Amino acid sequence: MANLIGFPETAPLDTFANTSDQRTSLGHKAHTSDGRCFRYCSVGAVATVPGKMYQSAVPIPNHLANAAPAVAIGATSFTYTPGATAGAASLYAEGYLQVDTTPGQGYTYQISGHGAITASTAFTLYLKDAIQVALTTDSALGLGHNRWKNVVIAPATATAAPAGAACAIITLAQYGWLQTGGRCSVLMDASTPTVTSPLILSTATSGALAVITTAQLATATIVGHGAGVGVSAKYNFVDLNIDC
Repeated sequence: MANLIGFPETAPLDTFANTSDQRTSLGHKAHTSDGRCFRYCSVGAVATVPGKMYQSAVPIPNHLANAAPAVAIGATSFTYTPGATAGAASLYAEGYLQVDTTPGQGYTYQISGHGAITASTAFTLYLKDAIQVALTTDSALGLGHNRWKNVVIAPATATAAPAGAACAIITLAQYGWLQTGGRCSVLMDASTPTVTSPLILSTATSGALAVITTAQLATATIVGHGAGVGVSAKYNFVDLNIDC
């Protein structure tokens, strides 16, 4: 068991923690004394598998580039209408609101919560940050999940940003830690890593890593490197560097 440094509770959780209640902010970053990095997360509808890679929740296209209402500077809540896709209450809690069209373009605000979202129906959004530039009906808004909220196993075709490797079983809809930096054991696909091989999310095996190919250099995201003589289709030592 490795205790996490920088965790805000009196009795820190360890890297194998799995709780039904949320203990700190999603995405809270902590590390062990040997320098490994972890992010606090919530898990979606399927429990995690140790040694497999996870990604963020899939963005919802109909919750992007939505028409904005008029919103005054300093506001921390307002009502607006999303596109034709529903969403659960607090789906975007601890996530973000972006303004992608002027007035106000380029600003990102953290979301504190909201009620259930009905498709194409106005709802009230509550923000942790106050609006800095007044919005008008010419502005456009988008909603984004917290990167570490409702994480899912990385599919063979990535649909969101990598979130980290599971270091223990986290029960569905519960909370725990994903490793994002440092030495860990992760499943490889049919490719065989060597020491320092650049690694990406596999495009063939869900939850696995793969050695990057020349053709993938321009588009794939490197999430780590091989840390030894590897074996294909087995769990191998790697050095993750997702956000460390």
